[in-house]
Amino acid sequence: MIFIDGSNLYHHLKEVCGRTDLDFERFCAWLAQERKLVRAYYYNAVVDQKLEADRYRDQQRFFAKLSDVPRFEVKLGNLVYKNFPSVPPSEKGIDVRLATDVLTHAFRQNYDVAILVSGDNDFADAVYAVKELGRTVEVALFGTRNSSRRLRDAADIVRELRPSALENCWLRP
Repeated sequence: MIFIDGSNLYHHLKEVCGRTDLDFERFCAWLAQERKLVRAYYYNAVVDQKLEADRYRDQQRFFAKLSDVPRFEVKLGNLVYKNFPSVPPSEKGIDVRLATDVLTHAFRQNYDVAILVSGDNDFADAVYAVKELGRTVEVALFGTRNSSRRLRDAADIVRELRPSALENCWLRP
């Protein structure tokens, strides 16, 4: 199973690759390699339709496209707006939901290998807990060998995401 921290992935794609038009079906196939993909989950937060109408419309189109990807589910949370637009909104509950799902599916023995797409150190404790249940955890992330050190140490396998590794995972060449 693949668990994707959508916001983390989006910001790193934009920063490192200079683009965000990832083909999620190809990306998941690349992550799974020759293994059977049981399911992939994508976690993100919905922007406020009234406060950010254009961004909301674009995001809804994006989520609709994701619904066409086989064995792929979108799990949405909320953004909290305080002093917007001078202060950007913040996600609430997304990381907890992702960590809970990784643990729940491990406990139910729904997968042998969890692939976590995130560079967020906050997931390290969940990774250790999944490993204690006898499951393997791969972490796919952007950054240097020194980035996300705690998460890297927790993972059984670390796959570094680089533009060259993703060359066959884009919607357009």
